Amino acid sequence: MVSITLSIPEELRKKMREHDEINWSAIVRKTIEKRIGEIKWKEEMLKQLKEEKEFEKDALIIGDKIKEGMWKRYKKEGW
Repeated sequence: MVSITLSIPEELRKKMREHDEINWSAIVRKTIEKRIGEIKWKEEMLKQLKEEKEFEKDALIIGDKIKEGMWKRYKKEGW
């Protein structure tokens, strides 16, 4: 496992020392893991949203072509 150095205010360090029974490294590690998971989830949602927007755009183009084709057909039939 890799170690990192974290800078915190002295006042916070004093408060942490009052609770030596807490594994502060584990808390920081879990917090980082949680945040990374949130970031990955957001990236996936943005990717899906982009794909949906592209699909929506294509669907609108196809819909317009269908409407145009139907209009030409109806016009030709004398509607």
